[in-house]
Amino acid sequence: MSDKLIIFDTTLRDGEQSPGASMTKDEKVRIAKVLEKMKVDVIEAGFAIASVGDFEAVQAVANAVKDSTICSLARALDKDIDRAGEALKNTNSARIHTFIATSDIHMKMKLNMTPDQVVEQAVRAVKRARQYTDNVEFSPEDAGRSDEDFLCRVIEATIDAGATTINIPDTVGYNIPHQFGATMKSLIGRVPNSDKAIFSAHCHNDLGLAVANSLSAVLNGARQVECTINGLGERAGNTSLEELVMAVRTRQDVFDCDTNIDATHILSASRLVSSVTGFIVQPNKAIVGANAFAHEAGIHQDGVLKHRETYEIMRAEDVGWNANQLVLGKHSGRNAFKVRLAELGVEFDSEESLNDAFRRFKELADKKHEIFDEDLQALVSETQTEAINESIKLVSLKVCTETGEENTATVVLSVDDKEQTATAKTSGAVDATFSAISSLVDFEINLQLYSVSNVTQGTDALGEVNVRLEHNGRIINGQGADTDIITASAKAYIHALNKVMAATDRAHPQV
Repeated sequence: MSDKLIIFDTTLRDGEQSPGASMTKDEKVRIAKVLEKMKVDVIEAGFAIASVGDFEAVQAVANAVKDSTICSLARALDKDIDRAGEALKNTNSARIHTFIATSDIHMKMKLNMTPDQVVEQAVRAVKRARQYTDNVEFSPEDAGRSDEDFLCRVIEATIDAGATTINIPDTVGYNIPHQFGATMKSLIGRVPNSDKAIFSAHCHNDLGLAVANSLSAVLNGARQVECTINGLGERAGNTSLEELVMAVRTRQDVFDCDTNIDATHILSASRLVSSVTGFIVQPNKAIVGANAFAHEAGIHQDGVLKHRETYEIMRAEDVGWNANQLVLGKHSGRNAFKVRLAELGVEFDSEESLNDAFRRFKELADKKHEIFDEDLQALVSETQTEAINESIKLVSLKVCTETGEENTATVVLSVDDKEQTATAKTSGAVDATFSAISSLVDFEINLQLYSVSNVTQGTDALGEVNVRLEHNGRIINGQGADTDIITASAKAYIHALNKVMAATDRAHPQV
């Protein structure tokens, strides 16, 4: 029987540290519930000390999730560990993940500490974390550039102090697969008490090698991998959960371990994270990209039609894709709508949210003859992201465009239940729309990102718009979907503005 490979998902913590990927408490809970359904072993819900909002988010995830272990990150400081322990006190299964840098450059330039001081601090942190839970993880930050002898010393000391998981991070994505695997094997072999802890890999993707490095670590004894949905993360991102899981599962002739992940929920998790963060999944992304199971070349199409395995090493259905995508139309009923979404892994937390989604579905069906699974998921994502107080609502929008002339947009908004009208003229239709909307709010905002993607094919495709705003150091994402791209843009902008006005939103941890 193969060993179990533990999946430690850090989408809600390291993934959120992608500039612009800040999530609200409710959004974190929604993602955590999908990860729980996917049977992720450990969910790192956040960095409890980072802000009041992050503490509340960790606490909310800890209260909402019952089947996965919930983890909070903490520096090797008493105040961090105490805050993490407080946030996790009501969860069924808690883990505190504490860390301190061990590379020469970090110890000298960042910490201004000697190696002896680092070991002492690491041991102290692990012992303090043990006061809250016996499930303690220790990471020597920047292990990929640390002296191996010193790594052995600090790892042995922290295991003696009570650490049950030792995570080896390639913090800056510097390592090469054969090198990282050799380091993992050497550490497990050299540390005298290594049998008392599970060794883990946490790899960044700066050189595009995060998944390869993680797989190399697994082949050399690691039995936990830290990863994120869609590979989300700082800089170039982290190890992609979907790629790691399916590589191990597909190549059981190579790996003597496997995960407990229910891969059929991978696609829905990918789309939810993309919708919440505004980070679009590239079409050629492995496993979850729109082209991941598409075949254009005639030779490939012929081969797949004759025998799927000629050009497909995985079944699309195993990761959540459905071959029968055309499922509903304007005559479909509410129950069929609910059942199909349940098959796609979407559940509603109230009758009201189901009714709202079904109303939007009917409106879309009047505009668009063919409703695909992707349309449904975009529709529901838009509905569920509106779990905030909508102080601003779009009543109507009129846009006039003419070649060689300025574009005019007239919007009618309901602001705190009072209708207000504004008109703006600029060189672009979307710009005019945003300018008109902005003139009706009394705070300054900066547009940092505007992106448009088609949900399905065809000129009547549902368009999905993501915007990213900055307000007083806070980064806020907004989403909107409509068959009319200017209307979708207005919805996305207003969604972000409502988040700005919502007291529950939080500052990005890097601010």
